[in-house]
Amino acid sequence: MEKSEQKQATEAKHIINQLSVVLRTGQFHDPDNVAVISTAEKLLDIANPIIQQEGVLRIDLIGDFFYLNDSRVKYPLEFLLNFDYLSREFRRREMGTVVFTAPLSIDDLKLFLRAFITSGYSNTPYEAIEVMIEDDLNIRIDRLKKIKEDGEVDKRRIVKKTYFNAVSFTKGVITKLKAGERVSIKRAKRIVESMVDLILSEDQLLIGMTAIKDYDDYTYNHSVNVSVLSIAIGQKIGLHKRNLTELGLVALFHDIGKMEVPKETLNKPTAFTEEEWKVIKRHPYWGAKAILKLKGLDKISIQSAIVAFQHHISLDHSGYPKIREPQVLDFYTKIVSIADQYDAMTSSRVYQRVPLPPDRALSVMMDRTGIEIDPILFKFFVNMVGVYPVGSIVLLDTREMGLVYECSPFNADRPRVMIIVDSSGKKIDGIVVDLTEKNDSGRYQRTIVKTLDPNKYRVNLAEYLL
Repeated sequence: MEKSEQKQATEAKHIINQLSVVLRTGQFHDPDNVAVISTAEKLLDIANPIIQQEGVLRIDLIGDFFYLNDSRVKYPLEFLLNFDYLSREFRRREMGTVVFTAPLSIDDLKLFLRAFITSGYSNTPYEAIEVMIEDDLNIRIDRLKKIKEDGEVDKRRIVKKTYFNAVSFTKGVITKLKAGERVSIKRAKRIVESMVDLILSEDQLLIGMTAIKDYDDYTYNHSVNVSVLSIAIGQKIGLHKRNLTELGLVALFHDIGKMEVPKETLNKPTAFTEEEWKVIKRHPYWGAKAILKLKGLDKISIQSAIVAFQHHISLDHSGYPKIREPQVLDFYTKIVSIADQYDAMTSSRVYQRVPLPPDRALSVMMDRTGIEIDPILFKFFVNMVGVYPVGSIVLLDTREMGLVYECSPFNADRPRVMIIVDSSGKKIDGIVVDLTEKNDSGRYQRTIVKTLDPNKYRVNLAEYLL
């Protein structure tokens, strides 16, 4: 790449990032606030020279990527959260393009910022922006264009297929191992790579699949759920795509040792005896041993064995299996153990028929931070799943019952909610509302009062999330 192209690529990613910073800052401050002005001035410093040189600055969102003056902008790791935020907010407003046709002033950016933020509370956000900026000749917008590949791509269908393919694969691996057949860990790589791709593009949809608990296939669904949640944590902390695949693989195999636990013990409907617990606590050792016997032993196999062995060892070295000398926990182990605990607590299992509601599970885990769980990684996890994770059943102050459908990383207590029961108690086809929406007087239109037990109200999460 020539030096001029390198410079253009650098400028492009900084413009996308800085536009995101301006809009995010504007969500929490008035456009005249010094923090907003400062971020806006930084954007002008890098955007105006390009406008002067090329006569236009055009930003397009096409699929999952931004384009600046028709050149695709690479997703830089250090700006990943800001790129994802901007992409999500563009889509919320059905806006695919913004064009700046003359050098911009602070007043131009203030106007665009006000229009962009205000439109987020409108039922017709694109039209709201259009009306507010129509008198500014330097700025125009275009609608988001849908990409078609052999017809409209059904993202939800792709997410479902990817998830259940992973469950089927995990089931097949354990069946083969029980039969004494050789299994290569590398065959799982393609499955995990597809999940990584979805986490990077449709994270909320895939995370939503982990809220659907399949009692009969708990072992297999649990392994996939832990893999999905681990990848999502890794994405939040900024791991490279290659590392996300590694993390997803080790997470997928973390519980493989349970295949050695007698079925009558694992499926026992009552509490375990002391002897049965001793057997259960051997599964990390059996898991590491099984992985090291897999065909094609390599770095990933060794790391998978380490995580399988360590995932029940706590930060303070309590837990199991007991080790003679304290050892530094693998970084992937710390992530997988968070995902493992959360999914286990929120799932119905034969020895825990009533799962904890997601928010209660987070509360229990919060009490364990610094003792059993890495506190910093747990903060990232909470930011990822939200105060009210996807799948939570909530009562709103409007007396409506809703299902948390999508979390907001910037308003953790104000997710998007699917209304499933109206204020009169009538079950309705779910309509999705955004709890950040305000009325004309500036008050939130809806607020969560409390969470509810989906089992008590017989809410079938799969009916809505699938």
